[in-house]
Amino acid sequence: MDFKNKTADRSVDVLLVGGGIMSATLGVLLHELEPEWTIELTERLDEVASESSNGWNNAGTGHSALCELNYTPEAEDGTINIEKALSINEQFQISRQFWAHQVRQGVLTNPRSFINRTPHMSFVWGEKNVNFLRKRYEALVRSPLFAGMKFSTDHAEISKWAPLMGEGLNPDEKVAATWAPQGTDVDYGEITRQYIRFLESSPRFQLNTGRTVTGIRRRKEGGWRVVCTNSHGGDKQIVDAKFVFLGAGGGALPLLQMSGIPEAREYAGFPVGGSFLVCENPDVVNKHNVKVYGKASTGAPPMSVPHLDRRVIDGKDMLLFGPFATFSTKFLKEGSLWDLPSSITRRNLVPMMQVGVHNFNLVEYLAGQLMLSEKDRMKALRAYFPQARDEDWRLWQAGQRVQIIKKDPKNGGQLKLGTEIVACEDRSIAALLGASPGASTAAPIMLKLLDQVFPERVSSAAWQAKLRDIVPSYGQSLQDSPDLIASEWSETGKVLELLDAPVEDIRNFIDQFLISSEAELKTQAA
Repeated sequence: MDFKNKTADRSVDVLLVGGGIMSATLGVLLHELEPEWTIELTERLDEVASESSNGWNNAGTGHSALCELNYTPEAEDGTINIEKALSINEQFQISRQFWAHQVRQGVLTNPRSFINRTPHMSFVWGEKNVNFLRKRYEALVRSPLFAGMKFSTDHAEISKWAPLMGEGLNPDEKVAATWAPQGTDVDYGEITRQYIRFLESSPRFQLNTGRTVTGIRRRKEGGWRVVCTNSHGGDKQIVDAKFVFLGAGGGALPLLQMSGIPEAREYAGFPVGGSFLVCENPDVVNKHNVKVYGKASTGAPPMSVPHLDRRVIDGKDMLLFGPFATFSTKFLKEGSLWDLPSSITRRNLVPMMQVGVHNFNLVEYLAGQLMLSEKDRMKALRAYFPQARDEDWRLWQAGQRVQIIKKDPKNGGQLKLGTEIVACEDRSIAALLGASPGASTAAPIMLKLLDQVFPERVSSAAWQAKLRDIVPSYGQSLQDSPDLIASEWSETGKVLELLDAPVEDIRNFIDQFLISSEAELKTQAA
């Protein structure tokens, strides 16, 4: 469609594309920092939070590396690298502070509708894995971010932490577990919906659902002209925006390519889906109030680490086990089978082929997962829950994730397993690509995006003051400040109502946490 010479239906300061946690977080941030800016959010589906942010389509873990073993790889010399775990944990603490601020501001309401205290646990079998978990625990517990974590090889103690897993556990088998009482379960779909409801109360914000972006062109005057077409067929609307954020999950890459910016040429995408076994039988669910993560199979991507999770989705308690990898050429659960083929260009084809060659373990893993039967999936579940009954569980197809494939002059195509912000040279358009850890780090990712696309405003006294009000630890390292961690945990815990224990017990926990952290730091210094 030629829309260069047409008159725009409206002009806005910011256009957010995609109705998920990322766009909603950025919208709330910018609304507070610049309340006079006009902001529009366009979503191709009829409701927001219907794709990757939806509770049924993601893991729902408060990703803080408390239990995710893939964030602490073991080196060839046997040492455990905890740098990524420390980084992800600190990012989640920023998200906690951000949510607590939004509760105080009235943006988020009823914290228990979106966040609930759920201890996090790692669980492994076999002498080699037990030794790995012990070393991981010893490395992590030295950091004040992981104080309070416990380690055990005792079957009886592990059974207390996760009663379902203790039923039928082989007493002669070597097992180990870590248990972190500060873990949480989060419904990111509910957070997104509450953000959007708040934004809709502002006359400076407009929400358009059922609109698919079918054109993005740079304007000579600066900014971008975006065509939003009715997803069910019919009219087209033209929006001129000074800044565009592409926060459409797996759909962000095709939109970035549509913009034509040179930075998009370096990227391709590899889609991976997942399915979960779901149990809603209260007699089973009520015996397992913990998130248990195991070790990933060889070649498995990070989001495929097996876990048995207590979840609260749309206010209902349930258990999920999985994921079991699935494959589709769709970039979104409600996407098109042409998503992957249409994203291939002459610039990214070779890097994609190189990734396939260099990551053959991943290809083998996916092939094996696609061949799993119902019996195979239940067998995998019984490794964690030996007494599981077939009739209590059903299979659910979760969301799609798109891993980043990036062109590298030295190493060819690289499969990058995190998230990445891609912006054009004049910073007028930016996209978020990638998957894990995703939603749980939306707040720090969007703060990073502000640094990247609005550097002058971020450095201003006005924005600095507001950012420190929104995130009290902004600009400071939590892992180097036990006092600050304890203060923030106490404050955000009270605001978010994270802990079910009496107030006195909470204070005792914080005191013990602070004392143990200070003692550990003194030991390290000595």
